[in-house]
Amino acid sequence: MLPSQPLLHAAVFALAVLQALASDTFTAAVYEHAVILPDATDEPVSPDDALALMNKNMDVLEGAIKEAAQQGAHIIVTPEDGIYGWHFTRETIYPYLEDIPDPAVNWIPCTDPTRFAPAPVQERLSCMARNNSIYVVANIGDKKPCNSSDAGCPSDGRYQYNTDVVFDPEGKLVARYHKYNLFRRETQFNYPKEPEAITFETPFGKFGIFTCFDILFREPAVVLVSELQVDTVLFPTAWMNVLPFLTAVEFHSAWAMGMGVNLLSANTHNISLAMTGDGLFTPEGPAAYHYDSGTEEGCLLLAELSAQPRLSPTYPPAVNWSSFATSIKKFPGEKDTFLGAVRRDIFTFSELKHKAGNYTVCQGDLCCHLIYRMANKSKDEVYVLGAFDGLHGSLIKYHWQICTLLKCKGTDLNTCGQPVETAQTKFETFSLSGTFGTNYVFPEVLYSGVQLAPREFEVLRDGRLKSKHGTSKPLVTVTLFGRLYEKDLPHPLRTAP
Repeated sequence: MLPSQPLLHAAVFALAVLQALASDTFTAAVYEHAVILPDATDEPVSPDDALALMNKNMDVLEGAIKEAAQQGAHIIVTPEDGIYGWHFTRETIYPYLEDIPDPAVNWIPCTDPTRFAPAPVQERLSCMARNNSIYVVANIGDKKPCNSSDAGCPSDGRYQYNTDVVFDPEGKLVARYHKYNLFRRETQFNYPKEPEAITFETPFGKFGIFTCFDILFREPAVVLVSELQVDTVLFPTAWMNVLPFLTAVEFHSAWAMGMGVNLLSANTHNISLAMTGDGLFTPEGPAAYHYDSGTEEGCLLLAELSAQPRLSPTYPPAVNWSSFATSIKKFPGEKDTFLGAVRRDIFTFSELKHKAGNYTVCQGDLCCHLIYRMANKSKDEVYVLGAFDGLHGSLIKYHWQICTLLKCKGTDLNTCGQPVETAQTKFETFSLSGTFGTNYVFPEVLYSGVQLAPREFEVLRDGRLKSKHGTSKPLVTVTLFGRLYEKDLPHPLRTAP
């Protein structure tokens, strides 16, 4: 007699769990998705039209999920806005929203779709997870009705949230996260009244989740890692690349290294908006990453990761980020500084005039030290050492401390700080350090063509970011990106509960 479908599914799931339990590693996947966008409109579409658009995107995502599962992935992350796109008003996003319950209700939408209000998107995502025996992470919109008894209730009688959901290999909803740090243009969504620190346990470690702009702030990102001790962070994002410090692959890899966790980063793919770059990042560097500014194609990445990286024998040691920089005297170069803008941030720069040398540049409480030797010094390329200690942002203001070895766009020093993607100069050695007033420092090395430098640099216990054997490709920037969360200004858009 053949086993029934539920019994067969339970057996397959149990086997997958046992296999995962037997290993110190797991296989993770992320999918960079070229989102099919709705037609621009000032009027809300019908719920049927909204669902039709979402199903087109879920058709693509389902293909990626099936492929990932066939290749042995235990979990797959899909991007923020990956199911319906962006550029909505409160009214035009509404047909795309569903009421997403608290995971405590113990719900498998795939097998019990009528338990709550109609939720065809959650049902389909749940079935994708269940039918492929894989954790599925997706980003959708949540709607929550409210009334005048709630002083914060919007005038249209509902809260709308940018929301991540996670379904386990049985299709059960196991996590729901409402994005806390909305990007400025996300006026279609409300800010949650309190930050949510969402975690869940898996057979391959403790997981946390947050979304895109969240990564630049303390809550919930730092709380999940430093206080709740997650092993792996799930990170749906719609990230617009901003050189020189905030391209997706560059900063997300640096954050994983600086925080000492795995980061599964899934980005949208839209070249006209400079959206590309995702990866599977670890405390030791990228296990796999993808950056493609030349095509409109999506991309599936897989890699095997440590389930509990803190227990790995190769886990990086704790770093005292200011130890070396505060122990030495300033190098020369202070007299030859000039000011330059990286977007709107005014840096203090010093030109690296020789093929090799030692430099110090200071701004505010931060002094940055650089020891370097170029393999070749081109007359057509200018590099500088830069320091920034101050508030970043025109509306939402948050405190950065940055030390950077940076290629200028041209030979005119006025171009230093402008976006640069390519270079010709390789370095035989570099060592960058700074007198940081924070433990939250993220080490970045970016090569020509927006390429990372896996296993080609190291961070020493005393806070020095050093090359190991010279750069294999020409260098765009070496950066220590520090965040002083305690000096951030109050958020101007988040209303008090």
